[in-house]
Amino acid sequence: MVTAYPLPEGFTELEVFAIGTALLVEALLGFCLNGLTIISFRKIKELRTPSNLLVLSIALADCGICINAFIAAFSSFLRYWPYGSDGCQIHGFQGFLTALASISSSAAVAWDRYHHYCTRSKLQWSTAISMMVFAWLFAAFWSIMPLLGWGEYDYEPLRTCCTLDYSKGDRNYITFLFALSIFNFVIPGFIMLTAYQSIHQKFKKTGHHKFNTGLPLKTLVICWGPYCLLCFYAAVENVMFISPKYRMIPAVIAKTVPMVDAFVYALGNENYRGGIWQFLTGQKIEKAEVDNKAK
Repeated sequence: MVTAYPLPEGFTELEVFAIGTALLVEALLGFCLNGLTIISFRKIKELRTPSNLLVLSIALADCGICINAFIAAFSSFLRYWPYGSDGCQIHGFQGFLTALASISSSAAVAWDRYHHYCTRSKLQWSTAISMMVFAWLFAAFWSIMPLLGWGEYDYEPLRTCCTLDYSKGDRNYITFLFALSIFNFVIPGFIMLTAYQSIHQKFKKTGHHKFNTGLPLKTLVICWGPYCLLCFYAAVENVMFISPKYRMIPAVIAKTVPMVDAFVYALGNENYRGGIWQFLTGQKIEKAEVDNKAK
């Protein structure tokens, strides 16, 4: 089956196999970890709090990223994209939707944690649901724009998956990129930066650090930063001079987000981890109320 199609231009057989394997591992691990987060929220009553609804939103979005990565991995092993141009548009839209929803939901969690620790206000169900719905609708708005002509979805350099086409670097791409980056990377990043800085100062005063306040923002920058840099470079220079194999690296790094998020927001959270343990073993967690605040 593999030998029926030629290697994508600029890649060796080993490189195609390595990228496909990396995407497959990321997809399977991320899906299992976030699936466990989702099922535990559904099964364990103590986990069903307004704050944890925002963690659930991250897990749902990250599962979507994993599905996107799994399709890309399968196509990589085939050495070609088997779903046609319409499938490429759907794949690009689905990948963008879940990625942007994940980022927005992470910013929502930061906002909630700030109010919990710094203003001592409790998140209500109505507010949590509204924030979750807004995060997904906002992501859907920006993801549908390339389908309507502002920006464009096309193949990644490996030509076995689809994303925002950064190869042209024209005015249409540049205007969409800058607007997209401001509203879906800079603003969420600023919210996370200011929220976790305030929480860190609060923890310093009390001398009790309940979780690593720098980890969520580092996750955002490390996982999505390389892809953002590539897209911005494409806005000022001809990115096609960069080897296709190197242009695939940021995409592979970005697909690690589901795995990392699972450890940052669920498994790395003492109380949520206790709920997951209760789901897996049936052993009752000691704390009566479980939320996403403590680590």
